[in-house]
Amino acid sequence: MPSWQGKSKGTPLGYSIFVAIIKKLGVRPAYFLLAVVAGYYFLFSYKTSKPIYCFYRKRLNYGRIFSLYKLYRNYYRLGQTLIDKIAIMSGAGQQFTFNFDGEENLRNITALQRGGLLLSAHIGNWEIAGFLLKRLNTRINIVMFDGEHQKIKEYLASVTEKNTANLIVIKNDLSHIFEIAEALKNNELVCMHADRFVEGNKTITHNFLGDKANFPIGPFLLALKFRIPVAFVFAMKETTFHYHFSSTDAKEYDGDNMNIFIAQILDDFTKAMEEKVKAYPEQWFNYFDFWKQ
Repeated sequence: MPSWQGKSKGTPLGYSIFVAIIKKLGVRPAYFLLAVVAGYYFLFSYKTSKPIYCFYRKRLNYGRIFSLYKLYRNYYRLGQTLIDKIAIMSGAGQQFTFNFDGEENLRNITALQRGGLLLSAHIGNWEIAGFLLKRLNTRINIVMFDGEHQKIKEYLASVTEKNTANLIVIKNDLSHIFEIAEALKNNELVCMHADRFVEGNKTITHNFLGDKANFPIGPFLLALKFRIPVAFVFAMKETTFHYHFSSTDAKEYDGDNMNIFIAQILDDFTKAMEEKVKAYPEQWFNYFDFWKQ
């Protein structure tokens, strides 16, 4: 089973240093410091480096040297997404631009007034995608693991703008299930990742990039239970200061057989994931053995 534990790396001091640089000097100097930090993880974080290196070697069939290069670039891109999130949400990201591909698909969902499910993955910059969804004239609910240390959360909350989205934190007592159900009953949008789970979660196996991988079954069960439109959304970094937000067509899945119903959604979702991973290989941010059974 994947060994991800629902926690992210970092310290309040580390975040505060980058925030100070962003606000006083700008984003580019923060990127300059990031080059050193990415090098540290590249050299010394074997536990996270191994699965990403294997991803480039075994799944994308890159050579050894090119895979090492992509490994460093992966850490660097991850750091950039965090810097970009802080810059944009703290009001210091005026130089960033965005284009929206498929925004009409999301507006079509909201026009139905039946609620909707937006699925994404740890590809690109989901935090920015969630921030940009405030363009839609409806309540947005983002379901997420509480992976940040409490002091980091408090610090980031103090330096960033309040997001208009409502955060639903996944909890052991399953209270988040009732919050999600309430949001959908109120015809709101629910956004969540469908590519990662923690030990003990129910999963379903599906082919992804040439081999079987486990996916959390929960997001797909929601679509089955509430019979709501489903779309897949991503926000990918294309250049230094430009992001591409995309959404697939909204689709309503039919059928009463649970296995067939879920398999249809999962097949579409993994195809969308594969398309993004192949187009943006440096922005795959799952630092564990995704294909381990």
